[in-house]
Amino acid sequence: MASYTYERLSAQDNSFLVAEHVNAPLHISAVAIYESGDVATEGGGVQIRKIRQFIEGRLHEIPRYRQKLLWVPLEQRPVWVDDPHFNLDYHIRHAALPRPGGVEELKKLTARITTRVLDRSRPLWELWVIEGLEEGRFAMVSKIHHCMVDGAAGAELARILHSPAPVSEIQEPRPYVPRPSPTDGELLLDAASRFAEIPWKALRGLGVVGERGAPGWEGLEARARAVGEVVGFALNSSSDTPLNGTLGPHRRIDWLTVPLADVKAIRRELECTVNDVVLGAVTGAVRQYLFRRGANPKTIDFRVGAPVNMRDPEESGSMGNRVSTWILRLPVGAENPLDWVEEVRQTTAELKRSKQSLGVEMLMQAAEYVPPRFMAWGARVAAGPVNMIVTNVPGPQFPLYTLGAKLVEMNPLVPLLDGTGLGIALFSYDGKLHVGLNAEYDLVPDLSAFTALFAQSFMAIADATRIEAEQRPPVTLSVA
Repeated sequence: MASYTYERLSAQDNSFLVAEHVNAPLHISAVAIYESGDVATEGGGVQIRKIRQFIEGRLHEIPRYRQKLLWVPLEQRPVWVDDPHFNLDYHIRHAALPRPGGVEELKKLTARITTRVLDRSRPLWELWVIEGLEEGRFAMVSKIHHCMVDGAAGAELARILHSPAPVSEIQEPRPYVPRPSPTDGELLLDAASRFAEIPWKALRGLGVVGERGAPGWEGLEARARAVGEVVGFALNSSSDTPLNGTLGPHRRIDWLTVPLADVKAIRRELECTVNDVVLGAVTGAVRQYLFRRGANPKTIDFRVGAPVNMRDPEESGSMGNRVSTWILRLPVGAENPLDWVEEVRQTTAELKRSKQSLGVEMLMQAAEYVPPRFMAWGARVAAGPVNMIVTNVPGPQFPLYTLGAKLVEMNPLVPLLDGTGLGIALFSYDGKLHVGLNAEYDLVPDLSAFTALFAQSFMAIADATRIEAEQRPPVTLSVA
């Protein structure tokens, strides 16, 4: 058959469809806030038609935005096919806050928008344009299913839909001619052919096992150890905490902004990474929040899943998921803010040496050859289990514009996995680190308190870093 008429989802992409249910929508979201610029109307609104035309002119750069899911009979594995009835008006929504709309009202509306699962009979994305914000601003709330993108791919989409210059040019849309979809018989025939090739692909996989790490059997042994470490985490569950439990249908949304220069100054002084500083601040926030909820952090094994981009340079800009996960124990029992960062730094350094991320990658590769009903379990094993997801994606350090409207904030939101009541996503943009928090409504009724504790923890790390630098003996230079 003509295989170009569709694209098969990877096992990792499919795992997000298998694991999704009505109380656990698995789409990645973001709240972008803009100065109105050239899209403002005389009445203080936004020119929604102009925004639609702008996006329509860029759709040729995002083919997945005009594709939907089709399911292989019997095998029940999904493939991407062109949507012959694609309607851009369905995907771009227009809403308004009662003027002047404040940030709190925007957060509540965002929570309602992001709670609803996406319609699987259509392309799996929505974009809500929300006017009525104070100071003449407007927002765009995006929803893109996790089976389409991971954090790195989502950042690439932001690049496509923005410009580094404040221009208002609208491209002429290119003609859209949907490719014919395969029949059930063609899908079954192709699936049978693919199944017959499994032994050869498995042997070929062993032959190239050294591509990511040590060659030959040494590389195979390293990957086996990595898989064993991930499975060991799954069999030895993390602690129950006030941040974990059964997910309900509602969410709370919050966000804050941290100066990126301050984060980098701490990184330089403590000789660690930006991600180590971030996870150190999360550690302090979790520690104080556990105290607030009557739990003793010294008795809790608190784990976070930190996604790791596994794309090769030539895969830059590709859609889908090419991500693994680091599973870290946060030192929530430590009192000293510098210990939060140092213990995280030691853990991440060991994870780099042990190549734990290869374990998750190997599990996802193996999932290509198992029935879909086992994928939910496999995805859970790959995820930990963990108490929280913390994802950090670097973005451009210069202003971006849409139709001349300057992007002021880009607050990312990570979906909640079963059992996790809070997820934290970070996106660096134009000198700022934007921190988005997505929480289950009842498990975390005081989300604003956690947000404040995160800010306090970061300031505690900054203050402790400054004090240590001031107390360090001055360097004396001897002249021969």
